[in-house]
Formats: sequence, structure tokens, C-alpha cells
Amino acid sequence: MKQTLRNPWVYLLMIVPTLVLYTLFFIYPMVTSSFYAFTDWNGLSNYKFIGFDNFAAVFRDSDFIRAIGNNMLFILFAIFVQVPLIIFFAILIANVRRLQRLYKTTVFVPSILSTSVIGILWGFVLHPNIGPVNKVLSVFGIDPVFWLADSKWALPSVLVVNAWQWMGFYIVLVLAAILALPKEMNEAAEIDGASGFQRAWYLTIPLIKPIISVVVMLSISGAMRVVDIVLVMTKGGPVGATEVMASYLVNEAMGVNPNYGLGTSISLIIFAFALVLTALYQGTFGKIKE
Repeated sequence: MKQTLRNPWVYLLMIVPTLVLYTLFFIYPMVTSSFYAFTDWNGLSNYKFIGFDNFAAVFRDSDFIRAIGNNMLFILFAIFVQVPLIIFFAILIANVRRLQRLYKTTVFVPSILSTSVIGILWGFVLHPNIGPVNKVLSVFGIDPVFWLADSKWALPSVLVVNAWQWMGFYIVLVLAAILALPKEMNEAAEIDGASGFQRAWYLTIPLIKPIISVVVMLSISGAMRVVDIVLVMTKGGPVGATEVMASYLVNEAMGVNPNYGLGTSISLIIFAFALVLTALYQGTFGKIKE
């Protein structure tokens, strides 16, 4: 057995199936998509090579520029609103003495629910006539708000729902990092007279910076590929108010007049945006950390 494991061909044989599947379902589709991004093709008929026309058409479209802006808003909301709330609730749950497991389970449940279920659930919650939110507002004499039909409120509503869906997953990650810290440090700081806020700000948060970095990275990537909650709740409406790059891609590639070539060019643009943002974040965060 030992002689067999010393043979490098044995290990090559073990990884070949994985390499084949990875090439078949990732590398090949990526290469073909890169090619079709430079063609005029509806996915059925013969394609026509048109160079960079798809990319030029995309950036000339004001709807796509608006979609880029909405993606940036998703990223900013995730970094400056969602991440601080994740850290706050994680620290809060970590300091709870009773029913801690119940709280962990409760916050984690939304992240395992189907996006369709969440979209339908929040569609009812935000319904202008029978929704609980407007029912509460009516008690204070406020007129019904069309949360998903008013371009002023549609995007903030989707941002909140998307954050509600995924915050629990990230809270559990941060909570695991906090609970892994030595309790002696926190107890020593408490004996020295440090308040709860001081212990959290000067002790807990600095020690969990690596996991916070991971959470920020995942939040950025999630904001770049967000699409399902948008399609379920608003389909990019009203009047493109909630359109993001991925939903724009779906509508162009699989809409009434499908243009697969244009869709694949948009996918490459999304990939490039994600790559640049990730590189920028890694560079800046690495320098700050050092």
C-alpha cells in the first residue's frame, strides 16, 4: 500500500475525474462564452462575428449604466450597512448567556430558505393594501406606500430584503470567530474596568479582522451576482429602478428577442467588474492590515 501511494501516477489518476468535470462544466463554457460575446447570435441560428459591437452597444445603453449604478449601491449597502449590523448582532449574540443556540438558529433560517419563498413572503409583507408594514403605518395616519411599485422605494426595499436573507449566514461566521477567542482576554479587560463597547471595539473586532475581511469579500461578490431576489420581487422594475447587471443579462439573453451574444458579453463585463473590485479590496485591505 505504501509503495502504491508513493507512485505519483496514482494521485494523477485520482484527480483526473475532477479535472475532466471542471474542464467540461467550467473551462469549456467559459471559453465558448468568451467567443460568443463577439458574435450576433440568438442561441439557435448561425452566429455572425461582429467584434466589439456588443460591448459598445451595452455601454451605450442608459439602462445598463443604471444597472451598474444599482450594483454599486448593493455593494455600498452591504459594506456600510450590512457588515456593521452583522458584527453588531454577532457580538450581541456572543454575549447572551441563555438561549444562544436559539438565536443562532433563528438568524440563520432566512439564508437556507428559497429565494422564491422569500420573495413571495416579503411581497406580502410589503403589499400596499394588506401588508403588515402599511397596516402599521396606517395607525399613524400615513398613506399606503407602494414599496415595490414606486421607483423611489423599490430599490431600498429590495436592498433590505436581500440583506435580511443573507445576514444570518454571515452572523454565524462572525459569531464562530468570536466564540473561538480566548475568554481570558475578555475577562481580564472586564476586570480592568473596560466597558462592553470598549471590549468590543478595542479587543473583539481587531482580533476577528480576518473573518470580517472574508465577510466583506463575500458581500462584494454577492452584490455583484445578485439577480434572483430582483427577478422574483420586481423583475427589474418599476421602469428599471431595480435593474442590476445580472437581471439585465437575463432579460437580454432570454427575453422576447433573445440575444445570446449580447448576454455573454454582459457576463464578461460582470466578471471584469468583480475581478477589479476584488483586486482593489484585497490591495487596500492588505495594506491597512499591514
